[in-house]
This record gives sequence, structure tokens and C-alpha cells, in this order.
Amino acid sequence: MSGKTSFGLDAIETVPLHEIVFNRITRALMSGQIQQGVKLTSRKLAKELGTSDMPVRSALTRLQALRALEQLPNGSMIVPAMTKDRFSDLMSTRVLVETRAAELAADRMSKQALRALRVASHNLTQAAIDHDIDAYLAQNYEFKFQIYKICGSDSLLFLIETLWLQVGPFLRQFGEQFDGKLSGILALDFHAEIVDALEAGDGKAAADLIRRDISAGAQHLLKEASFSDA
Repeated sequence: MSGKTSFGLDAIETVPLHEIVFNRITRALMSGQIQQGVKLTSRKLAKELGTSDMPVRSALTRLQALRALEQLPNGSMIVPAMTKDRFSDLMSTRVLVETRAAELAADRMSKQALRALRVASHNLTQAAIDHDIDAYLAQNYEFKFQIYKICGSDSLLFLIETLWLQVGPFLRQFGEQFDGKLSGILALDFHAEIVDALEAGDGKAAADLIRRDISAGAQHLLKEASFSDA
């Protein structure tokens, strides 16, 4: 027998360590697991991630360039405090890009994707009922990005991720609202309706519901949350 035999196996993808580190820190910021005002050092993060300093330093530098972090005089990084004007600007821009992504995604939703969205929507509601801000923010991230990642536009997704990197840590302020009962946030919730619109293939309705979801949360925080004066 001569020549190569192919078994139709797909090659195993290998992701560089520095990309894994960057993605994990990025996800923590976007899903609000890291709060505003928190100082980040490469040594501490490397220990938590079980890696060396170098890929962590690379990730922090990239995140500084994306305006998610600011460098302190001692070289460590900090998640910047949020001003009211900056928050308003970020949320207004989110409306523009995320509504477009939702509209595009409506034509690309598979039955499997819709089932996953329903699960994420249910988990989001349950986290609010359980008053679990960590789970709520994580599920909110999962829900939204399950939509945006299939919109078919890499440039839109990049813009959305950049905005979430900046605003994600501040969304933990929801945990201090509604008289300490996170379930009150369900009055601002449109997730089940968003899934219904996507299942119907109605991109314009899905986009409008995303707009209402973002705007309702923004208006509440602009009125009730604590902002930096800087």
C-alpha cells in the first residue's frame, strides 16, 4: 500500500496561551465579574490563572488600548470609575450597534441556537429571583452574545465587545438597586420577548426589543446609580 490514508478527522485547534489569558480576562470584564475601581496586577492575575506574568501583561496592555483599563503610576492597572456622561455615551452607542446585530441575527438563528437562548433567558430570570448578581451578569452576557456572535459581522461584534469591556464592570451597580432585591430588575426585562421575535424571524422586532432592554437599564442606572465625578 502506498500513499497517505485519510480518515476525515478534523485537525485539533490550538489557541496560544496569551489569547486564552486575554479571552478569560476579557470575559470577566464584559460579564461584570470584575468591578470598577479594582486594581489588577499581572502577578496576582497570573497566580489566579495558573500562568506566568508575560501573557497577563500582554493582555492588560491590550485592554488598556481598548480603554477597558487605565495604568496607575506604579504600573498596575485599574478598572476606571464610570462618570455619568461616559456611561450615557456608551449605552447610547450600544443601542446603535446591538440593535443592528440583533436584526442581522434574526435571519441566521437555528433551532439549536433558539433552544440555547431560551435556556439562557430562563437562567437569567432565575438568577434575578435568587438575587444572585454574579449569575445574573454572567447569564446576561451569555444571552446577548449568543445573539451577537451569529450576526455575521465581525466588525459589529468587535465594536460590541469593546463597549462591553468598558461598561460591563459598572453593570454590577444593578446589584445595589431595587431595595436589595435583584428580582426588581425583571420589570426592565425583555429577554423572553427577544427570543420570541428571533424565533419568528422578525429582525426589526428583535432590534426594537434590544433597544428597549438596553435603554430601560440605562435610564434606571442614570437615575439611581452612583457615578464618579471625575
